Amino acid sequence: MILNFSKSSYSSGGDNCVQVAHATPAFRTSSYSSSGDNCVEVADLPTGAAVRDSKHPDLGFLPFAASEWAAFARVLRGDAL
Repeated sequence: MILNFSKSSYSSGGDNCVQVAHATPAFRTSSYSSSGDNCVEVADLPTGAAVRDSKHPDLGFLPFAASEWAAFARVLRGDAL
């Protein structure tokens, strides 16, 4: 994921400023989705993962912390918590 940083509008002039970047997650169809039109898409995030509905990607996504995503994946695999 390539990030393009720009100076935050909340930073004052000079050398001490905060820069921000908008990250656009790269979504892929989940391996747990069927091959039909009802798919769940997932994306890796620096701090975990994100999930969205493939039919309505414009409605946004749900981000999950790495620990939450790992627990969810264990349940899907049938592993004990």
